[in-house]
Amino acid sequence: MSSSKKNLRIGLVGFGSMGRTHAYAVHNLPYYYHPLLYCAKVAGVCTTSAERSRAYAEQYGLGRAYENVESMIADETIDIIDICTPNELHFDTVLAALKAGKYVLCEKPLCVTTEQARAIADAEKSSGVFGGMVFNNRFMAPILRAKLLIDQGRLGRLLSFHCAYEHNSSTFAEKEPGWKQTAAHGGGVLNDLGSHAVDLIYHLCGEFDCVQGLSQIAFAQHGERWQTDADEAFYITAQLKCGACGTIVANKLATGANDDLSLSIFGETGSIKYSLNEPEWLYFYDRTRPTAPIGGESGYIRIECGGRYPAPGGAFPSPKATVGWLRCHVESYFTFLNCVASGTPFTPSLTDGAYVQLILERARSSAAQGMQLKVGAL
Repeated sequence: MSSSKKNLRIGLVGFGSMGRTHAYAVHNLPYYYHPLLYCAKVAGVCTTSAERSRAYAEQYGLGRAYENVESMIADETIDIIDICTPNELHFDTVLAALKAGKYVLCEKPLCVTTEQARAIADAEKSSGVFGGMVFNNRFMAPILRAKLLIDQGRLGRLLSFHCAYEHNSSTFAEKEPGWKQTAAHGGGVLNDLGSHAVDLIYHLCGEFDCVQGLSQIAFAQHGERWQTDADEAFYITAQLKCGACGTIVANKLATGANDDLSLSIFGETGSIKYSLNEPEWLYFYDRTRPTAPIGGESGYIRIECGGRYPAPGGAFPSPKATVGWLRCHVESYFTFLNCVASGTPFTPSLTDGAYVQLILERARSSAAQGMQLKVGAL
């Protein structure tokens, strides 16, 4: 590697499934992108157990095992703090990292309350550095293509939308639950899956005007010891500032579903459809195409997006090769590190994460009050 490249050293906080995903993304960047503007490495890891941290650092080549997150943030050799901890722990870590002048990458949702989100957005603006959210679905190639089509006006005035993120994980009442089944810890499907779905609509269609929410708990009792007070399914009807209306569903009561994310957006002159279960393809309908003779050229076309990421990505393993869930995490991390290396603010920012937090909270308040609520400004 060229010695002239900027070295970016990452401190990873938490090493559950998402911590492993982030480490995978960083380790594999040189395979997917050439040339890279920087040399990035995970230089340290911190978990709730010093013993586990040491084991992870050795097994995965993660550099130093830190005793606590404070010592990692204080380490002047660490440039970026990557937060992969439970939701309730995000707030203090984000603020401490920004105060120390570290760049921040934070898993969704940003935090637990809108009050915390506003404090983070303010801290980001005054810190002299910036952060980013891991809304990785923005970086699936079909979503990148959908964004281009919408921004080019190919759908015309946006009219309606539907986004659903569905799992079956709350249908097993006998399973051993965790913090995601406790509201006080920032749990609930609205925060977990709903944050992704809300962000996609926000990203592709614009800001929200008003929301009405409906919360559902089908299995209040889990096993012999656990009662959940966190939503297992959540349903939102929303109107956007652009006038489009639609629905957003976050559902862990979807028997038979695995990781099913689907999206439809309808405009005056076109529409798009996408499913995470078909990650290669974006479906695009162009109303301006001729309908005669015998249907002419009308109907949805299936656009090959798959591994066709813009340069310097897309060459590995091949644009024709199938892609999977991990690929968008690699693209997300690549884009974030490019921004850090060039000093260009990253999107989705922590402020974007704060806006999504506001929408989630307003939807939850709407469900509690049984009425539609304005979203308002952050």
